[in-house]
Amino acid sequence: MQDAHGPCPGSPRDAGDGQGPGLLRGEVDFGGSGKKRGKFVKVPGGVASSVLFDLLLTEWHLPAPNLVVSLAGEERPFPMKPWLRDVLRNGLVKAAQSTGAWILTSALRVGLARHVGQAVRDHSLASTSAKVRVVAIGLASLGRVLHQQLLENAQEDSPVHYPADDGGGQRPLCSLDSNLSHLILVEPGPPGEGDRLMELRLRLEKHISEQRTGYGDSGGSFVWEPGSPWGILELLWAVCPNRRRGGSRLLRETLGEMPSLWRPVWILERISRAVEQAAPWLILAGSGGIADVLAALVNQPHLLVPQVAEKQFREKFPGEHFSWEDIVHWTKLLQDITSHPHLLTVYDFEQEGSEELDTVILKALVKACKSHSQEAQDYLDELKLAVAWDRVDIAKSEIFSGDVEWKSRDLEEVMVDALVSNKPEFVRLFVDNGADMADFLTYGRLQQLYHAVSPKSLLFTLLQRKHEEARLTLAGLGAQQPREPPTGPAFSLHEVSRVLKDFLQDACRGLYQDGRPGARGKAERGPAKRPAGQKWLPDLTQRSENPWRDLFLWAVLQNRHEMATYFWAMGQEGVAAALAACKILKEMSHLETEAEAAQAMHEAKYEQLALDLFSECYSNSEDRAFALLVRRNRSWSRTTCLHLAAEADTKAFFAHDGVQAFLTKIWWGDMGTGTPILRLLGAFLCPALIYTNLITFREEAPLRTGPEDLEGLDSLDTETSLLCRPGSRMEELAEAPRTPGGRGPRAAFLLTRWRRFWGAPVTVFLGNVVMYFAFLFLFTYVLLVDFRPPPQGPSGPEVTLYFWVFTLVLEEIRQGFFRDEDMHLMKKFTLYVDDNWNKCDMVAIFLFIVGVICRMVPSAFEAGRTVLAIDFMVFTLRLIHIFAIHKQLGPKIIIVERMMKDVFFFLFFLSVWLVAYGVTTQALLHPHDRRPEWIFRRVLYRPYLQIFGQIPLDEIDEARVNCSAHPLLLEDSPSCPSLYANWLVILLLVTFLLVTNVLLMNLLIAMF
Repeated sequence: MQDAHGPCPGSPRDAGDGQGPGLLRGEVDFGGSGKKRGKFVKVPGGVASSVLFDLLLTEWHLPAPNLVVSLAGEERPFPMKPWLRDVLRNGLVKAAQSTGAWILTSALRVGLARHVGQAVRDHSLASTSAKVRVVAIGLASLGRVLHQQLLENAQEDSPVHYPADDGGGQRPLCSLDSNLSHLILVEPGPPGEGDRLMELRLRLEKHISEQRTGYGDSGGSFVWEPGSPWGILELLWAVCPNRRRGGSRLLRETLGEMPSLWRPVWILERISRAVEQAAPWLILAGSGGIADVLAALVNQPHLLVPQVAEKQFREKFPGEHFSWEDIVHWTKLLQDITSHPHLLTVYDFEQEGSEELDTVILKALVKACKSHSQEAQDYLDELKLAVAWDRVDIAKSEIFSGDVEWKSRDLEEVMVDALVSNKPEFVRLFVDNGADMADFLTYGRLQQLYHAVSPKSLLFTLLQRKHEEARLTLAGLGAQQPREPPTGPAFSLHEVSRVLKDFLQDACRGLYQDGRPGARGKAERGPAKRPAGQKWLPDLTQRSENPWRDLFLWAVLQNRHEMATYFWAMGQEGVAAALAACKILKEMSHLETEAEAAQAMHEAKYEQLALDLFSECYSNSEDRAFALLVRRNRSWSRTTCLHLAAEADTKAFFAHDGVQAFLTKIWWGDMGTGTPILRLLGAFLCPALIYTNLITFREEAPLRTGPEDLEGLDSLDTETSLLCRPGSRMEELAEAPRTPGGRGPRAAFLLTRWRRFWGAPVTVFLGNVVMYFAFLFLFTYVLLVDFRPPPQGPSGPEVTLYFWVFTLVLEEIRQGFFRDEDMHLMKKFTLYVDDNWNKCDMVAIFLFIVGVICRMVPSAFEAGRTVLAIDFMVFTLRLIHIFAIHKQLGPKIIIVERMMKDVFFFLFFLSVWLVAYGVTTQALLHPHDRRPEWIFRRVLYRPYLQIFGQIPLDEIDEARVNCSAHPLLLEDSPSCPSLYANWLVILLLVTFLLVTNVLLMNLLIAMF
């Protein structure tokens, strides 16, 4: 066959280098097996293993293996035990799939390889994903392949049509296995040269085991490749003797490279050569043949003498005859093999069938590593395999057993694997065994973690959107745009900070910006102007200031809530972090509506975490719990927990007794919480009552400010201004030096009492309520008494009303556009309009402006009065929002608001019946009336009144109709009803009243 692609790079053709001629590639179509096509390559026995490995990766595009399982077993037809078949199909293939392993087996459709191919076939038929596949590579000597002349005569452009295996064969030749998609065929050498297939297989396995993929330094730049090669494991199955010891001449010629015609001896040679290369072996005891011989002798190497070996061979191979020279030679091979007990793992699945094959494989690899090294770096391959298989139990018992001293740097690679693959148990295990997140998480590594976000996630969509917005901004400014990598957009922490800004607003100001002291101060004070197209990004080699917070946000944004909960528990400022997570998930639920139910469940979980933590603090110390609510959290841009709770709308958190007690304390200020409202209103009318005993003020013990008492509060940066007791202030005033005449303390008392009364939030609120009622009273007076047309108007009270509304407009502007300097104007307006009561204020102000403009025009004066009258209704409805905070009225107002949503659906059904009945009765009773105003009144207004019992029988009942019966008068008078179908009108009325008054009204009552 001719070389379809030429020789591989690095594969010289000269015989002097020991590599022989180039590789010959091709494809093969297997007949009788559907549309199965495989790739094959014919190689000389001396080909370099690196060349063959590059062929598998670059030309055949096989995924780089995490593990290579090389099978050694019988290559003749033999009955396989049921448990062996289950281990092969349910254990080996499953383990290979879960780790991305390669299976090296024989390419011939015979013996053990036949069952491997069937297992691979069954897996491919059952798998629904093309990405999840088992890679099984078949190797065979070309001299043993049936129909090898077809492979020799293949053309460059046409695949080889390989006939189906009819089961007969021409022993010892065997057909290629059609279930294997990648085949390596080794050209046979001259007689006496040796086993080329075994030599090539050993070289290839050794080359794969020496491959490594690094993650880079701790500076933050790393490459995460889950397909990095990890190791080789040899799996020994049943190997039975060749009953035809003499063999045939054809067998001797085709297998001239075989050192012995007895298959078990060849296996012993291979095992001996493999253990010299430190390749671990897993021996399946009970499978028969050499596997049972090794299982019996591996644990007793000191008793391994020719006599003992002979006894084992005769027990395992009854009916066979062995010479003493063969026994001595085999004993020497067994002694060489058993001298490496750390590389041999014996497992009997019939006795210890509780463990899966992947567990046994991993334990075998760890055992091989333990025996020759106590360095942490030598265990990384096995630890990566444990992470890939998600076997934290094996990692705890076998790897982190206390024999190896782990350093934080040793665990950085596997920590990345655990984070990206969402293995929270491994992250916890690594932290418990020495991983330091402060050293691990740099801004560069955090940025790469965001690069590994799944393209199907909501976070990827949001980051991509911010990335495109930044590119469009740079394009509009004419700045040079960075080139995108071929794998997709490379998100930076700038995009991450913008996404968080949309979710958390002020709670993430300055996050992931330049970490230098000057830059950080600017970020906290507000955004300064920066050059167009530039970003204030932190140094990627710099360590994260708060690694647990950054990882917590990374996990929450990806809905990895188990991992996020662990990061929350390890971090600081737990209450604020949990409330921030509530806010993030609330915003994400709006963007991903199909997952809104699941998001709400997770939101309740984080809210419960905040509640539990705050409850524990409140039970220990009320003062410290109150300080926790108002302290400015450094990790969240100096935002308080109360602000985060309000943004996240966490009703359960606000309903906590401790939060309610603190809010009540703030609400009443320095006054007693039991002060009646009427006394406050009396103080409004007569401010001198403030200085009497009518208003009670709290006179508590001063808050001790000793270092031993407030050390914790100071460390929390407590806002002591909200917690200072009035008694402490009074003592300071009492100790003040007296001024001449003794007026100093008295003046200070008057000013303090005045400030404490009018500065209390309850006083401010009641003052606003009183003034709003005064505003409505003035509005009412102007509309009813003093609304004069021009040129007599507007009068003085009306001008006062205009000025009052002007102050309300200024307040709405302040609320909407002066709340956050680091926010776009359109974003501020959007947040302002999202509040329904702000929409009500906008409508009220708009109607007032329109009404004032119309009343200034004499011709539109009455229209202005009408608009202002409607506007008065809108301003009056604003009282509902004011009284929503009342203890009794508030819940009822919320109930009414929720009921209104259901009323709209009820009104839809009611309007259907109303229109249907109204149009029908109008057509039957007044067919000649074409006046639009009367049609509208009788179609909509009259049926609506009939719902409430106003039934005009004089127009419906024929016996009570009082109209002329003359035909001409009836035709000319549209007000006279038609009596043609009066019986049908009565029937429709009964049905209409039955449906509306009985069915729909009772339905409305049942809904509420």
